[in-house]
Amino acid sequence: MSTSERIHDRLIRRDVEAEQALPEGVRRDVPRNGLRLVLANALQSSGDQTVNASTVLPWLFHALGVPAALTGVLVPIRESGSMLPQALLTPLVLRVRHRKHVFVAGALVQAASVAVMAGTAALGRGLAAGVVIIAALAVFALGRCLCSISSKDVQGRTVPKGERGQINGLATTASGLVAITLGLGVRTVGGGDIAAAQLVWLLAAGAALWVLVAAVYITVREPADDTAAPSIRGTDEEPNWFVQTFSMLRRDQAFRTFVTVRSFLLVSALSPPFVVVLAVRSGTEGLGGLGGFILASGVAALLGGRVFGRLADRSSKRLMAGGAAFASGVIVLLVLAVTVLDVPDGSVLAYVLFVGCYFLLTLTHTGVRVGRKTYIVDLAEGDRRTTYVAVSNSAMGLVLLVVGALSSALATFGVTWALLFLAGLGLLGVLASARLPEVSQGS
Repeated sequence: MSTSERIHDRLIRRDVEAEQALPEGVRRDVPRNGLRLVLANALQSSGDQTVNASTVLPWLFHALGVPAALTGVLVPIRESGSMLPQALLTPLVLRVRHRKHVFVAGALVQAASVAVMAGTAALGRGLAAGVVIIAALAVFALGRCLCSISSKDVQGRTVPKGERGQINGLATTASGLVAITLGLGVRTVGGGDIAAAQLVWLLAAGAALWVLVAAVYITVREPADDTAAPSIRGTDEEPNWFVQTFSMLRRDQAFRTFVTVRSFLLVSALSPPFVVVLAVRSGTEGLGGLGGFILASGVAALLGGRVFGRLADRSSKRLMAGGAAFASGVIVLLVLAVTVLDVPDGSVLAYVLFVGCYFLLTLTHTGVRVGRKTYIVDLAEGDRRTTYVAVSNSAMGLVLLVVGALSSALATFGVTWALLFLAGLGLLGVLASARLPEVSQGS
């Protein structure tokens, strides 16, 4: 047994039956590829922490004196920018025999973008610096778009069912360790007023991490051809690929249901920022620098990564539904606590309440993300998998903008109304998930 196999067997519970269904060449490389995917995904998740649009970049904007109005566009550009172009870019990706090269290109684009952010933070200030960083973030999102399209396909070609969720979970655990380290560093070194010079070094480290991601991913041994399923490309009868792929939402019931359920799963993604708003308004001093939230998200990823990875391999469908239900329950309990109980502002009890709820929501979101990533990889094969990923992400880019706008509008009447709206979405997701077919190897 090789060193790669020994390490692989220690980290991942192998599914022998699923591995035997793979071609011989692919089966032989499963341990080696699995470890490289874990390392690349872990480095990628670590890079994400250094350029987090919800924490690091807002702090940077504050330190550089960027107008507050620009801070509000960071998350929409980061999230929607990485999703909306996917259906348009997929025809180009499908022409590449080895999809790992697309991922490597995306990783290098992200490295260059973060390097530009670091240089701007070191040399610029004010509105001009903010505009340049936002432009660099838009390019970063485009690179992330390429990585998102290609990564699921590479994983589906090189790793069997029953092991994919564990790889996602291990990478999530690693990102949790990074978040904990970053959160402790923020609280220890800078507290709530970390200097721009310190963030420059953080961004520079992020750029280096993305270079390492590309270096590791290029070593994955990906089969050149994947004939397990027919290619989804334009034909003479239907040459418009864009129209063809979006028509999948009408024709393919299983895929349409997945996209619908995924839209409702935004409950765990969009509710944590509103918890932060409630905490800040309550005068909870310990949360002023957001270090407590970073620590909470890191611990959640650390605890949930491997556990949720194995649960996803058993049934990613049940993991998604359970996560939506749990997140909705946490939100309802928080709203009841805030509106019914007389919790003193700025008290230890308020601190525990908000950080605890934030932790539970991020823990749930960890499970939901691992579950949906595993489900979409298991749902299809070959180029159809690439198409599923692209179309679902493009659709989610639009849904994210709509749901984000609705929840923000409701927040003007009260943050609790926005939270209850998201909780209602989660409960709808639980009901809709009953229509999803079971695709996991462990089902």
